[in-house]
Amino acid sequence: MAGSGHYLYDSNIMRAPGSQAGSIRSYGLFGESGQLPDVLHCETIAARSSLHSWELASHRHTRLHQLLLLREGRGKAWLESGAVPLARQTLVNVPVGDVHAFSFSPGTQGWVLSLPDELVAQQLAGEPALRQPLERAVAVPVPAAAAAPLTSLFDLLWAAYGEDGVAGRSLALRGLGTAVLGLAGRALAEASSDAVESAGSRVLRRFEALLEQQFASAWRVRDYAQSLGVTPAHLSRVARSATGFPVSRLVDARRMREARRQLAYTTASVAAIGELVGFEDPAHFSKVFARTCGCSPRAFRASVTQPAGRAFDGPAAAARRTKI
Repeated sequence: MAGSGHYLYDSNIMRAPGSQAGSIRSYGLFGESGQLPDVLHCETIAARSSLHSWELASHRHTRLHQLLLLREGRGKAWLESGAVPLARQTLVNVPVGDVHAFSFSPGTQGWVLSLPDELVAQQLAGEPALRQPLERAVAVPVPAAAAAPLTSLFDLLWAAYGEDGVAGRSLALRGLGTAVLGLAGRALAEASSDAVESAGSRVLRRFEALLEQQFASAWRVRDYAQSLGVTPAHLSRVARSATGFPVSRLVDARRMREARRQLAYTTASVAAIGELVGFEDPAHFSKVFARTCGCSPRAFRASVTQPAGRAFDGPAAAARRTKI
């Protein structure tokens, strides 16, 4: 590693991942108790892990925030949330004080950036959207479009780190380190957003399937939420985010769609149709129908029971007027 003393490697930091011997060790930088001797610290994954059979035992850093990017190879990270597999173009974020350990396949390529906590706090002061994703220890795959500029920045940072004595080195390191932090934070925020969106999509799909089964029942929002294993508040957030409407409106809309079919194509009474779609009180059914469809059930039926030649136009026109 260019620009750093060999003493950093003689730290006895390593034990096999998962070993119970001793206690979790805390370090300022890579086994040393002193403060960071530079603006930041950058090294390759191979530089240190290859000296210890490609395994880095459980430890934490008291004043350093670390970012790792795997360029090639694979491995596993042990974070406080559990074990996570590592592959090509995986970004690992380790906040200050979080316990972590690594095991890499021989020949793994990539970088480790260690940033002083005060520098991270200073740079994120005006970036609240990035602060939260950077506060969680996590390993996420980075899409190729985002990995390319991040890889280029790490390359530039690694080169600048080795330029001891070059004018402007500290300034360049601060700038490049901040740029890496910014792109890494963005990648972590997008990964977190995708995960939330994906989880929300799964909940919404399950809700839609359940609604098809239960819309004619007297189920309320809490009943759907309980069946899905989520809170009513969470189900409502997912529904509003995806459709713009609360769960109750979606349930009513599905009930009224069936009611319109029954009114248009059967001779059942309004009260019977209301009961068929889950309303015990005919007055309540009529009220919800009017609010949802813009007219009373009887008025809707009258609009679609026209002489031959207009029977098809009636429901279509009514459907065009209907809103959730």
